[in-house]
Amino acid sequence: MANLRNYQTRQATYGARADAGIDEGLRSYMLRVYNLMAMGLGITGLVAWGAFQMAVADGTLTPLGQLLYQSAFRWVVILAPLAVVMFLSFRIHTMSVAAAQATFWVYSGLVGLSLSTIFLIYTGQSIVQTFFVTAASFGALSLFGYTTKRDLSGMGSFLFMGVVGLLIAMVVNIFLQSSALQFAISAIGVLVFAGLTAYDTQQIKEMYYEGDDTMVAGRKAIMGALRLYLDFINMFTFLLSFMGNRE
Repeated sequence: MANLRNYQTRQATYGARADAGIDEGLRSYMLRVYNLMAMGLGITGLVAWGAFQMAVADGTLTPLGQLLYQSAFRWVVILAPLAVVMFLSFRIHTMSVAAAQATFWVYSGLVGLSLSTIFLIYTGQSIVQTFFVTAASFGALSLFGYTTKRDLSGMGSFLFMGVVGLLIAMVVNIFLQSSALQFAISAIGVLVFAGLTAYDTQQIKEMYYEGDDTMVAGRKAIMGALRLYLDFINMFTFLLSFMGNRE
């Protein structure tokens, strides 16, 4: 009987140590995801602000501004991030961690370049206010996705359909130029990407596996950071259409 008790005690101690190791590894993995996402957002913000400062002088567009915002080159600025994110998504499994991370930085910079137009449309104060509202909302939603015991996987297909519907509506509104439709797109967009923030956080958490080698874990962290980065950027832009004061 004493031997049985000793065996049970050893097993319980081993199980507790194993769980602690998994929890520590998971925290380290998620911290890496959030740090990568935060650095991507920082690059985006710096590039957007820097591009605007070089594109506008004394209230008029500089030659660089005319190139970025008025010439046919603006379509390159708009479409380049899409090309890079598709390349990263399809090729990350064959890329080194360093190459994938560098591609993520390039993508973040290109998004910043395309987002620099918001400084032409909205006041700086409203942009800052919207950013902090987005950051607070994102933090709360991501924390919910990380801590909830509820399985959010059922939301995935519904949210994906929402993203597809948003894209179709945005393309249609390019031709209709309807303010009512734009308002609906923004409202639905905020809700969809709020849901995706919680959903993606839980999915990223569940992707963690203690036995992953350094290469696999690094790739997972980069893809996780990319997913959360996209959720943040989209929620920010949709919220800005509500909260932004136009110049």
